[in-house]
Amino acid sequence: MYLFEGLRQQLAEYLPPEQVQRCAAAFQLAAEAHKTQKRRSGEPYITHPVAVAGILADMRLDHETIMAALLHDVIEDTEFTQEDLAEQFGAPVAELVEGVSKLDKLKFDSKEELQTENYRKMIMAMVHDIRVILIKLADRTHNMRTIGHLRPDKRRRIARETLEIYAPLAHRLGIHDIKNELELHGFYALYPWRAKLLESQVKQARGNRRELVERVQTEVETRLRDHGIQARVMGREKHLYSIYKKMLSKELQFEQVMDIYAFRVIVDEVDTCYRVLGALHNLYKPIETRFKDYIAIPKSNGYQSLHTSLKGPHGIPVEIQIRTEEMNLMADRGVAAHWLYKTDESTGTTAQVRARRWMQSLLELQQSTGNAFEFIENVKSELFPEEIYVFTPEGRIIELPQGATAVDFAYAVHTDIGNTCIGARVNHKVHSLSKPLETGQTVEIKTAPGSRPNIAWLNFAVTGKARAKIRQYLKGQETREAEQLGERLLRAALGPVNYNDIAPEEFARVCAEVKVESQTQLLREIGLGNMMSVAIAKRLLGEMQQLKDEQQSTGGSGLSIKGAEGLLVSFAKCCRPIPGDEIIAHVSPGKGLVIHRQECKNVRGHEDEPGRYFPVQWDNKPNAEFITEVRVEVVNHQGALAKLTSAIAATGCNIHGLKTEEVDANIYYIDVALTVHDRKQLADVLRYIRKMPDVQRVARLRK
Repeated sequence: MYLFEGLRQQLAEYLPPEQVQRCAAAFQLAAEAHKTQKRRSGEPYITHPVAVAGILADMRLDHETIMAALLHDVIEDTEFTQEDLAEQFGAPVAELVEGVSKLDKLKFDSKEELQTENYRKMIMAMVHDIRVILIKLADRTHNMRTIGHLRPDKRRRIARETLEIYAPLAHRLGIHDIKNELELHGFYALYPWRAKLLESQVKQARGNRRELVERVQTEVETRLRDHGIQARVMGREKHLYSIYKKMLSKELQFEQVMDIYAFRVIVDEVDTCYRVLGALHNLYKPIETRFKDYIAIPKSNGYQSLHTSLKGPHGIPVEIQIRTEEMNLMADRGVAAHWLYKTDESTGTTAQVRARRWMQSLLELQQSTGNAFEFIENVKSELFPEEIYVFTPEGRIIELPQGATAVDFAYAVHTDIGNTCIGARVNHKVHSLSKPLETGQTVEIKTAPGSRPNIAWLNFAVTGKARAKIRQYLKGQETREAEQLGERLLRAALGPVNYNDIAPEEFARVCAEVKVESQTQLLREIGLGNMMSVAIAKRLLGEMQQLKDEQQSTGGSGLSIKGAEGLLVSFAKCCRPIPGDEIIAHVSPGKGLVIHRQECKNVRGHEDEPGRYFPVQWDNKPNAEFITEVRVEVVNHQGALAKLTSAIAATGCNIHGLKTEEVDANIYYIDVALTVHDRKQLADVLRYIRKMPDVQRVARLRK
């Protein structure tokens, strides 16, 4: 129990004794369940759940969350089941533990699929009960603190995942304490050298600027005192990873990033914030366009503050954030601040209300996106919003990510408005749909019934909702159009035979042959160009079977291609088929039929894709010539090549091309492309070449 003592004291500060007692019971069960397990660092495993619970206790979370944190690995790693936990600690705790366990239990074929599905499950679990993600974030934070004990490859993978998903998620939920810690550990694990170098430069820079920081701080405090305003003024240090990101994204030198002096002024009431702003604008000259009022319009994660940029002493830029104590707590803890777990939309802090709204929008996104990859790409773009705020003509505020366009705005108002949008007016002037919007603009969307989304919108729409809805509409539209086109092409290919006269059984037979599920899907595949209408028409009319039977009975001899009437035919350069070879035709949209030898590696597996291949045979038409390639291995004596070419000419073949390659000092490969009528003539040519004195080996070339 000694491991629990520190946590017990933390909990006793804000939880009633009976709830602390229930947390102690959860600890005992977890300690018993994990007693034989060790962490990579060699410590008893139970130290991990206790540390996770400690992080959540710092945020003053409710006793159910603390209990679930203590038990979060019990279902996954030990014999205890969800039912056992529900019986002992109640259903809510058991559900939270199950929610966290589910995220770690998934098995998939590929790493990408695993990660993607994992994130999707995590987001969905979060929508169900946000405490699941708070436990997951605390779990990840403690794992990042001890990441040094892992193998380097695993360390890098976990660090990248932390920087890409978990830190932005903490930011989106407004929990900046955790976000900053995750970013710092992730940065050190992923780029240790960059982090160390940057840290030493930051230390050096901070030492050099101490004097100026103190001067600005003193001047600000004096001015506020003169106005009778009580406030705490602090120098605000930029975090290592945010300095790195700024240098990377804005291509700035280290000196340019560190050039900005940042301060935070914390006061008691909202009114005082605006008084401080007035006092500071009198002290230093404000920089135009650099003022943001996040108190009147909070950020999407509930963050509230006044931001202003001023020209300080010697013209150095000074950034100041002005906020109340409550806003300061909210900025650090976000969703977790003042934790009273409520499901009622009208109660709770701004961050909780906004987080709930955001999660609701994720739920809609999940329902309208095609697959997990698309969903996660959209969520990733939703995780990094630097917001802009625009107005509807009625004055309603719509919040959009930086770079959002009128199309994003239209979909944010309503899906139908997005789908029928034909233009936009911004501040009563015509505005291009692809031009990014700016904060404060009033946007009016023009719609027309019957108009539809344009695929080009995907080039500039940035919100997940807009992109998902455009894709969803276009997929549906494509499907309908492809079916209609497929039917028209098939009717044309059937020629004199009426499409409506073909029995449903024939369609069912052909669908089974080419491995598609239904007649509509067959038409769609034809319309999309994945299958050729002529090939399907031949199958429907039974000509394919007839052709196969003929092939088996005649053994296939002769020259041109039988069964390909009305089709464009070409011969594959990879295997160069000639009459007498066993052949198969690959149905290539745009190229017609491409004839390959059946043994060619490029058509391996043709039995599995009957819709893309077409049985064909040679037809008896004399006088056609075909190119084939032979490889001759020859000893390099003077005149060897001349002898070879004259020998080939003597057999009556034309040479189309020659390539030579030195194997070693005196052996050469000569690849000769020559024209022949059929396999028999090729065999004669090979025999003739083989008799030459310097030839070691000769064979038909297989690529």
